[in-house]
Order: sequence, then structure tokens, then C-alpha cells
Amino acid sequence: MELIAGIPFFGGFLATALPFVVVLGIVVFVHEYGHYIVARWCGIRSDVFSIGFGPVLWSRRDRRGTLWQVAALPLGGYVRFHGDSDGASRADAESLGRMSAAERAQTFHGASVGRRMLTVLAGPFANFVLSVVVFAGLALGQGVPTEQPILGEIEALPNVDQPLRPGDLVVAVNGRPVEHIRDIYAAASEMPAPGPMEFTVERGGDRLTVEAPYAMPPLVTGIEPLSPASEAGLLPGDVILSVAGKPLVSFDELRQAVLASGGVAIEIEVWRDGATMPMSITPKERDTGDGQGGFERRVMIGVAGASLYLPMTETPAPWTALWLGVERVGMVIVQSLNGLRHIVAGTLGADNLQGPLGIAQISGETASQGVVSFVALIGVISTAIGLLNLFPIPILDGGHFVAFLIEAVRGRPPSERAMQVAMSIGLGLILLLMVFATYNDIMRMVS
Repeated sequence: MELIAGIPFFGGFLATALPFVVVLGIVVFVHEYGHYIVARWCGIRSDVFSIGFGPVLWSRRDRRGTLWQVAALPLGGYVRFHGDSDGASRADAESLGRMSAAERAQTFHGASVGRRMLTVLAGPFANFVLSVVVFAGLALGQGVPTEQPILGEIEALPNVDQPLRPGDLVVAVNGRPVEHIRDIYAAASEMPAPGPMEFTVERGGDRLTVEAPYAMPPLVTGIEPLSPASEAGLLPGDVILSVAGKPLVSFDELRQAVLASGGVAIEIEVWRDGATMPMSITPKERDTGDGQGGFERRVMIGVAGASLYLPMTETPAPWTALWLGVERVGMVIVQSLNGLRHIVAGTLGADNLQGPLGIAQISGETASQGVVSFVALIGVISTAIGLLNLFPIPILDGGHFVAFLIEAVRGRPPSERAMQVAMSIGLGLILLLMVFATYNDIMRMVS
């Protein structure tokens, strides 16, 4: 993405727009293909499969008569089933009236209520399946950390001769026996002041006691998109040496310095790839988790830290990786619902809602952080799209499902008038939400 960003005039736009189109294109295609394939299994014909809206850029008709197309506005997609008047699955009464009984049976509205319910649920389900596969693939590719106190990757620090090596088995830290990798982090947090730590390790059959750097240095391991750190140009792997000329030893000292800034610009010195550079960064007050399921506003710069001594990783069995994928999807769903609950309750600012512009910016910045972060973003957004479509709002899949459930219970569908009113209300709510979220994006960009 750095090459794209370097193109004069268009580079910055492409570096943002291209990742956004790729993410949304994959997520939308999988969602709509879920509708399409389950409808086909249920004997329902599809007339159009569209990725995007507006003018058609490319199209091809397959042997089943379905027109596959890519349109100019990449903000969604649809499957128009046989007998539908549009991509929202509203019935074309005139067309349905001209059909024979056999042809009508192949339409969405001529199918049994059970087949229609399966078809509308298939889109969100496909999104969840994609997310599980993405997260499982990341677990297989990256491995999962072990509990054993065996050192894995060790990041470089400036002007430090690191005596520890990957593969060392840590026996004790600061005289305290170590049984799990987390015992190293606990020993660091219990020190009265951050500083060198005494490690006893086993290496190649020998037992060594060495003095090694503090386990929680001011090392940047992650950058939050659209954060002050991102705007300032910080990168994962950077080490923040000082704030306002005061040397830093621990990540907690960095956190305290940011909190003490009160949102006023601070001068920092950063070590990157063997060179030091000054930077100015302005912390901002933002909502963040309080560790107990709630949120609090805090002055932040948007960086994440981690231990200098990471654990060894191992490749999980495929079924274990799939279960880890399921767990991560569940975590994203719980976090999303919890955030929405707090927005409704007023304990979390509605300015946290991201619109298309914000998602595009996040996609671009995440892509610049590497393939792993970008792929993980696909999993997160796919889960969010699947969850959103399950909300019981008319025009969304969840709204359709509720209407079909009413039909199954009553033995007849809601009246056409009621459905038209419900669809209009649903469309209005979605448009209002998009306008509000886009307003948030613009105000965030302006500020």
C-alpha cells in the first residue's frame, strides 16, 4: 500500500479506497452468495446477482439464466429472485399474475414460508462462516501462544545487548519460580519500579542467570486506525524513548504521560530501525473499555503495547482452529451488542458509529499495517454485517424473517399495505443511520 500511496494526486485516495472496495466486495459477495445458493437449493430461481448499485460495469448471464453483474457504487449488493420487483424482494404482482403454477413455484414469493426463511437467514450465516474461516486461518497461519514459559519472538530495543534467546525455558524471574508464561508478566508488574529483571533460564542443557531488559517497555505493537498515533505516523515496532524529554522505561510510564497531558500536544522521541526521530502527537479524549463491560472517556493516543518476551506458538489442529474462529466471532458479536447497548443507554458516545467514509479510512490504515491485520479486518466487518442484517428491521434480512415468522404462525402473510409501511419505515431508519454515521465521519475528518 505504500507504493499506491506514493502515486501523485491519486495515491492517497487509492490507498484508502482500494482496501475498502476489496473488504466490502468480499463481505458483500459472500453475504449475497449465501442467499443465492440456499435459494437455489430450495428451488428458487435468481434473475440477478449484483455486487454494487447503479450503472453496471460488467455483467454475464450463466446457463441457469442468472445475470451476474458488478455495478459502480460498491456499498452493498443484492440478489433479485424470480418474481421480485427489485433487490429488496418486493413482489412484482403483475409478473407473478402472468406466471403458470409451475413457474410461480420457482419464485421467492411462491416458495413455502420455510424455504423463504432459510433463504433470508443464509446471507448473515454466510458472513459468520466467512469470519470463522478467516479467524481459523489466522490461527493456523500464525499459531497460538502456549502456556509454557518458553520464549518465542523477542523484539529489538535500542542500545540493548539482549542476553535472552528464543527457545529459552524461563525457570525463575527476580528469584520467583515461573510455571507459566504469564508469571513473567506478573513479576514485571510487581516490581516497585521498572528496570532490569533477573532471569534464570535453561538453554541447551545449561542453567543461566542473566540480567535482561524490563518485560513491559514502551514498545508499540499496534496502532488504532483514525487515532492520534496513526495521524502522527507511529508504526508497530516503534519504541517511544521519551516524552517531553523525560526518558521512558515502561509502557505504563507512557500511559501516565499521555493521561497527564490533558489533551495538549506532547513531544516524543521514537526509535525505529536503528534510528531516532522526534514526533509531535496530540492525545485525544476517546471512549474505551473499562475492563468491566462498560466504557469510560480517557485521554489516549491509540497505541497498544505487549510484553517484550512473547511466548512460543504452536500450530493448532484444524478443528481447534475452527473452534477458535467460532469463539472470536462470538467475541466480536458480544462486543458489538455491548457497544450498541451503551450507545442507546447514553453511556457511550454515538460519535463512535462509523459510516462508509470511516470504514474506508479504517480499511486503508489497516491495510498499511500488513496482510494479517487486513485479513482480520475482513473477519470483523463480515461478522458486523451479518449481525446487522439479523436486526428485526424491515428491509433487512432480520425484518424479512420476522414477517415470515408471523406468516408461519398466523397461516397468512401480513397485508401488503402493512408490509409497504414497514418497508418504508425500515428504509427510513437505515438511511437515517447512514446519514448520521456519515456526518460523524465528516466531522471526525474535519476535526
